[in-house]
Amino acid sequence: LQTRMQSLQPDPKAQYRSVYGALKKMVLTEGLWRPLRGVNVTMMGAGPAHALYFACYEKMKKSLSDIFQSGGNSHLANGIAGSVATLLHDAVMNPAEVVKQRLQMFNSPYTSVLGCVRTVRRTEGLAAFYRSYTTQLTMNVPFQALHFITYELLQEHLNPLRLYNPGSHVVAGAVAGAVAAAATTPLDVCKTLLNTQENTALSSLNIRGHLSGMANAFSTVYQLGGLPAFFKGVQARVIYQMPSTAIAWSVYEFFKYFLTKQALEKKP
Repeated sequence: LQTRMQSLQPDPKAQYRSVYGALKKMVLTEGLWRPLRGVNVTMMGAGPAHALYFACYEKMKKSLSDIFQSGGNSHLANGIAGSVATLLHDAVMNPAEVVKQRLQMFNSPYTSVLGCVRTVRRTEGLAAFYRSYTTQLTMNVPFQALHFITYELLQEHLNPLRLYNPGSHVVAGAVAGAVAAAATTPLDVCKTLLNTQENTALSSLNIRGHLSGMANAFSTVYQLGGLPAFFKGVQARVIYQMPSTAIAWSVYEFFKYFLTKQALEKKP
């Protein structure tokens, strides 16, 4: 839904007024499973990407907190750790995101993940899978910095003893995701344009070849829709990120608690 609603010049058959309206229209005209298109490539990338992401975050948060605020919780350390972890995460997820968004577009010419990978590689080269990497980082570094700082700040108030508390992890995760998602929507719109290379939009401005670079993406989005275009899909983005970050944090905190408990019980 987010990919479709961020389209700058959508097909008349794919123009949506709301998230619910988009979902209903997509299911009725394209089938029940259409909204889940691209889930397989996301799952393939998410495992290794999040393993690197949380491992790097925990290690850096501890090391930097000892430097900035020994024995305490430093928000600066949390922000830096989240930003560095994003570099590793996006290096794995960016190609998956390119394939996913191309599969999700209205009237997508791609029918499978492998077919999409082969076609993009043959026609645009391997660089196409990382065309939006710098844009992704430009978006995700502030996103993750805001996300981690907000999450840790809320944990200080909701769970000051830092015990395993599912309720506080869900609430803090959801709020952190919503704040970060809303603030970085303009960058996400630019990333979607770079990933999808939306033909109709680029043709209307007589842009030939492939669009690349954050500056070009910003300029193109502004020319096509002005300032409101930078917030296309913001509602879908926030609705997506709230449960996404809530689930991620609650599952992560559970396994952290479970594995730590197991390790402590094994000690003599």
